[in-house]
Amino acid sequence: MNRIFGSNKAKPKPNLTDAISSTDTRMGSIEVKVKKLDAELGVFKAQMAKMRDGPGKNAVQARALRTLKQKRLYEGQLAQLQQQTFNMEQAAMTTENLKNTMATVDAMRVANKEMKKQYKGIDIDKIESIHYDMEDLIEQANEIQESLSRTYGVPDEVDEADLQAELDALGLDDELVGEGETPSYLTDATALPDFVDAAPVEELRESTPTAEVAR
Repeated sequence: MNRIFGSNKAKPKPNLTDAISSTDTRMGSIEVKVKKLDAELGVFKAQMAKMRDGPGKNAVQARALRTLKQKRLYEGQLAQLQQQTFNMEQAAMTTENLKNTMATVDAMRVANKEMKKQYKGIDIDKIESIHYDMEDLIEQANEIQESLSRTYGVPDEVDEADLQAELDALGLDDELVGEGETPSYLTDATALPDFVDAAPVEELRESTPTAEVAR
């Protein structure tokens, strides 16, 4: 039935990979034949070297020429197949590069479309407005910090010379104070007031006669 109506199965389309593989197989077969012919030529050459000129040597020489002719024929076919393989490999490489290029172009097209979609939702003016608002807020925050760190009860302008003179005076007083002594600026605080009427107890004992004490 298939001979009359044909088959519905579609034949697979040839591709470069299969063609390169088939050509490599043919090249391998021809290389085997060339090596076999080389071996035969070596045998004929050895035989002719041992033979004298005559009909026998001429017969061997004729066989050697036929073998050499076959070798040259196979070598020509081999060179053609090698060139064909090289061309097909170049075509396959170019096809693969084109596929990669098209894939890259498609990826770039999709990325470009996505980027355009994303940029549609971005307003540069709004971004600039946000930037200016942030600057104003930062400036207001700095003003608040300066206001909170303001000092009270201290004059804005202080005479540095007066402060240095006062500091030097305090240093001179400290140099005159010995170990265990009270500084001059604390002497007034520990001295007895002038309005105390009664003398200290120790002074009364020293002024009282001994006889009166004995009584």
